[in-house]
Amino acid sequence: MAETNNNSTAPVSPDSSKTFLDITHLVCPMTFVRTKLAIERMTPGQVLEVRLNDGEPLINVPRSVEEMGHEVASLERESDDASIYRLIVNIR
Repeated sequence: MAETNNNSTAPVSPDSSKTFLDITHLVCPMTFVRTKLAIERMTPGQVLEVRLNDGEPLINVPRSVEEMGHEVASLERESDDASIYRLIVNIR
């Protein structure tokens, strides 16, 4: 698995079909801006995994991704920490 820092996206599988993005350090509207930029670099069939905070990002990012025409495959709490979530997006 490729490592990533908070300032970039990184493939999480050798074939680059899945990309990881951590936006927990950002606030709206930058949470969606960074997500949109990641999506724009991807091709249909790829998967974007986004780590995001509760609150505005949890509401706005999945909604905006769907408005762009992509599929929200799942949105789940990361662990017992109720403030961090994982969003899985299928790129169309």
